[in-house]
Amino acid sequence: MFTLDYHWLRTFIVAAETLNFRRASEKLSVSQPSVTVHIRLLEEHLGIKLFDRINNRVSLTDAGRLFYCEALKLIESLDETVHLMHEFTQGYLQNWTIAISPLIAETILPYYLRTFIESHPDVKLSIRVEESEQIEKLVDDGEVHLGISALEATLRNMKSIRIYDDPIVFVMPVDSYDEESGPPIDVREVLKNNYLLTHHHPVFWDELLFVLKKHVPGIRTMRVTQAHIVKRFIQEGLGNSFLPLSIVRRELTEGRLMRPHFDLFVLPSVSTFILVKKMGRLEEEFIQGILKFHFG
Repeated sequence: MFTLDYHWLRTFIVAAETLNFRRASEKLSVSQPSVTVHIRLLEEHLGIKLFDRINNRVSLTDAGRLFYCEALKLIESLDETVHLMHEFTQGYLQNWTIAISPLIAETILPYYLRTFIESHPDVKLSIRVEESEQIEKLVDDGEVHLGISALEATLRNMKSIRIYDDPIVFVMPVDSYDEESGPPIDVREVLKNNYLLTHHHPVFWDELLFVLKKHVPGIRTMRVTQAHIVKRFIQEGLGNSFLPLSIVRRELTEGRLMRPHFDLFVLPSVSTFILVKKMGRLEEEFIQGILKFHFG
């Protein structure tokens, strides 16, 4: 019996997608007779007809449509295996995936991950940017090895480690005056006269809005669920917001955002957690390293 050949599968997939052996030969950079031979050998190997050929028109049989889906899986699996072997020859000995929330990505990724990658050249690190609400499930299901989230773990078999706390600060567009030479900024007026961009953090917004509306009745809000979009909107003068300090530190330092004195009430702080289910060598090294890192 013939051995199922990779080239037959590749030829069949392209022929099934084009339903034209001439166009398939052009896409594959082979002769049209080669396409015909590959299809014939594949049909003989499977013992079933994959194409109907009527009046020079080609169409898939029912068996051909079924086999098309299976052929795609075979090719994808083989390609992934080849890719994995290429990575191995490049020095990668282990794949390791972490999930990180968009909020945390702006503070941790550019800093600690660089240190971790440089100290683990044999690890192929993959980053999944996911909302904090999804990260615990990804860790629990084994889709990622470790998660960095704005939410503490709730499952009994999950461990959460607080890595740092972050004060919430009020930020607004840059005023034409600087804070020293210009008139004092009345945050109550700023809040009354502009949209407040909300719900870009999963923890503090409901309680903060409840307290805020007592101090500033009639405040107008706009829900914007991504912190990096909120920052851009504020810079464009579309509103103001409350954000973790670590996320806006660079913009404040570079003068792209303004942090006026806020004295209506004491603002909360939020925490960042590592979520882990199985504690292996890499997990332990990552956690120990990040706990020593300064995010202030």
